[in-house]
Amino acid sequence: MTDQAVDTSGPARSPGTEEPSGATPSELLGRQRELKSLQEDIERAGLDTIAGRKAPRARVLLVAGRPGSGRSTLAAAFAHTLAGTSPAAGSAGPLPWAAPGRGTGDYPDGVLRVCLTDPGGARVPAVRTAREILGLLSLASPPGADADELTGMVREALAVRRLVLVLDDAVDAEQVDPLLPDGPGVLVLATATGPLTGVTDVRPCTIGGLDTGSAVRLLARVVGQVRITVDPLTAETLVEECGGLPAALLLVAGWIAARPTASVADATAHLRRTPEDTDQPVDARPLARALRMAHDSLLETPARILRLLALAPAGLADAHTASALAGCSVSAARRTLDDFVALGLLRKDGAAEPLYEVPGCLAPLLRALLEERDRPAETGLARARMLERTVRLLHSCRAVTEPEGSPARRTLAGLPRALRFAGPEEAALWLRVRLPSLVAAARMAVADGELDTLARRLIAALVRALAAHWGTEAAAPELYGLHGLVLDVAERRGLARERAAALLNLADLDAGTGRTRAALARYRAALDAGREAKDLYATGRAMESVGGAHAELGDYPRASDWYGRALAQRLAQGDREGEARLYGRLGAVHAYAGRYGEALRNWRAAASGHRRLGDLPSQARALSEAARVQEYAGRPHDSLRTCREAVDLARQAEDVRLQAALELRLADTLDRLGDPAAASLHRATAQRLLGEGGAAEKTCETNGVPVES
Repeated sequence: MTDQAVDTSGPARSPGTEEPSGATPSELLGRQRELKSLQEDIERAGLDTIAGRKAPRARVLLVAGRPGSGRSTLAAAFAHTLAGTSPAAGSAGPLPWAAPGRGTGDYPDGVLRVCLTDPGGARVPAVRTAREILGLLSLASPPGADADELTGMVREALAVRRLVLVLDDAVDAEQVDPLLPDGPGVLVLATATGPLTGVTDVRPCTIGGLDTGSAVRLLARVVGQVRITVDPLTAETLVEECGGLPAALLLVAGWIAARPTASVADATAHLRRTPEDTDQPVDARPLARALRMAHDSLLETPARILRLLALAPAGLADAHTASALAGCSVSAARRTLDDFVALGLLRKDGAAEPLYEVPGCLAPLLRALLEERDRPAETGLARARMLERTVRLLHSCRAVTEPEGSPARRTLAGLPRALRFAGPEEAALWLRVRLPSLVAAARMAVADGELDTLARRLIAALVRALAAHWGTEAAAPELYGLHGLVLDVAERRGLARERAAALLNLADLDAGTGRTRAALARYRAALDAGREAKDLYATGRAMESVGGAHAELGDYPRASDWYGRALAQRLAQGDREGEARLYGRLGAVHAYAGRYGEALRNWRAAASGHRRLGDLPSQARALSEAARVQEYAGRPHDSLRTCREAVDLARQAEDVRLQAALELRLADTLDRLGDPAAASLHRATAQRLLGEGGAAEKTCETNGVPVES
């Protein structure tokens, strides 16, 4: 149905238009009663207050309405009114109509907003919601933490703040209840389709379509007052056809505004000729019909781009996403996306390289259109193109951090200009802003099941980019989820080598956050996978890590057993560096267990291994630990002689900090031998080496664990 096609080569303007088509209304129309009801709900006494008890949890307000009714817009307006903030202030995300900031109202810590439903309609897991809230509060979340731990951190963080927490598009009470903090400092404002049965002391503020007068004024804002004034009755009829839904009205208004010669009567007739989607619920049909009318009025290429935006990860797209999906140039895709904004089909931020958002109420309708009009093979090809483009952008994002003249930078120079970043700062900003959609793209690729090779490449590229720009420690929460996705693909495809690598990475992150027993279980599973794949590196690393986990748990006999197994494999492979490291680990656990003879032999073997490798600093550290063991064993004179040998090696290596640390250890040994004068000379030497004795003393303390291990 294309009786009047739009080429979307540039946004049209109708005569007398006060605001651009698709513009967000500067004030909320027709919702004064609902705003008053929400305000009164805050002021009314809660059940606990009536019963004479202090309110144990945050107050919860609910805006209930069907998609397209403007429930999110109402929640945003009310939240920012309470907080005394502007929706554009404090922006930290791609489309942050609600973001933390300093407010001037009753909630000076501003507004936080998270969406509890994915664009595809799936509920967002509590782990992701909690991590998003902690991220908005600039708080780190431990990688691999479960939902209970993360929601507990959210409640604890919110308990000391005064802000409005908007939980948009909640599915049920189970999504809301775990996030409610104790105390009255936070107001929780949820939006949902129906009541949230299970959340105590909450009354829904139910909204439907706009009243006729407000809906007509909304049309006039977009299309201009003149076209409304000449035919007011038809405008009212158009409102009835749209069910008063603001989202449907804005789509029809965008259709009118793009056609300077079209009247309201033309739009009404066109809308009536557009067939209803009987597969949709009755209350969703006006919006579905308005979208179909806007879609069918586009030319073939823009219409296809619009449908393919249903594939945009997390409902977010940029010019590269649209270009890859449709197979067109980046500049043409950007123009088309801007025209969709003018038609009320998308929202965008104000960045130089903007990010576009598919409204949540339109995402499932676009997906239905995509399934109706496009063949699965074409859809799969478009998704593959998008993921391939994302991989190339991530490679570029990482390569820009490499030194000039490196192979990665030479490869980067050969890429098209549109795929290159001006510098590391621009790439880091792109990565930060695009991260939600990048992670969503990885999840989507894994869930697809037919694009596992692309999924693995995408995840690998994202991991490298995060490590390059953030560092592995700062990126650990994101990396944990990505390694989990790799594990899903490896288990589905029976890829033992990849399964071993993913399990090792996950176990390392578990160990780094103190979940040693969970790490131990994963290291054992990685060992089994490595043996299945006949991967000597994975099996050796897994055995060494199993030993480390047992050592952390204080089970030194098992730790030494596993270190011994790993050492036997390194000896068979001729891996001298690995041998020296494992001798050191064995020396440490034997010392902890009080087996000083075994510990000394292993530290001596470690020192010999480092000597053969020509690594003087590591040799000095190993001898230093051997001296410590000799002291524990009651052989102070031997300890003094070994420590002096270590100092000489550090001096030869010209490692000033290590030499100073060893001088201090030597001084401590001399003190215990009853020679304070010599000890004082060695402390003075350490102070001269570093200029400050405190820094050297901090370096000296290794607690029996060598630096190189």
